[in-house]
Amino acid sequence: MNRKNLDILSDFNILYIEDEPDLLRHTAMVLEDFVKNIFAVETCKEALKILESNKVDAIIADINLKNENGIEFLKELKFELDLDIPSIVTTAYTDTQYLLDAIKLKVENYIVKPINIKELLNSLHDVLLPIVQEKEINRSYNTIKTISAVTDGKKVELIKFIIKNLDENSMFNYSYGDIMEIVDVSKPTVIKLFRELADKGILTKIQNKRYLFNENCLPNPSEE
Repeated sequence: MNRKNLDILSDFNILYIEDEPDLLRHTAMVLEDFVKNIFAVETCKEALKILESNKVDAIIADINLKNENGIEFLKELKFELDLDIPSIVTTAYTDTQYLLDAIKLKVENYIVKPINIKELLNSLHDVLLPIVQEKEINRSYNTIKTISAVTDGKKVELIKFIIKNLDENSMFNYSYGDIMEIVDVSKPTVIKLFRELADKGILTKIQNKRYLFNENCLPNPSEE
């Protein structure tokens, strides 16, 4: 079996709900070496506060919390708060009803305690891989559409560089000088491309070194 590339976890924020303090602390300490941020809490109330002010990409939730139920919490997120976040549930039990509830909720995975860290990391990989793949597909498609918006073939590498370096808010944070140090293009080429993309509404200068990429303004190659 091929080893999973756990490096992909480094771009994601994980919310972990576990009411056993020692297990919470130990597992969180391991996960923080692999993920971008780990928000470790003991109650669903604390979890809701995290979700109110932070972007969470996946949730690990124990089913049997003190006076609470992890599956019921995930149901509330999905059906009442309209937050469809990939989730993994953990439990010390193998009760069939829990399994059925998890299946009905379409929870991505179910891990029986004691938690095997390797199993948990692999499960996180499987849960988050589709998100990574979707981003790569969108990035490739946006590259194709952006290239179709200009006519000079010399600008292809520059367009690829722009798409590759957009942050999660679709912002491109490079100056002309920064670009020329990395990409083998002249300043006139950079200026001309940025003007073309600006004229089409694809790239808008927000402030120095900050440009907003608007994929809604990209042409559809299939329609040209």
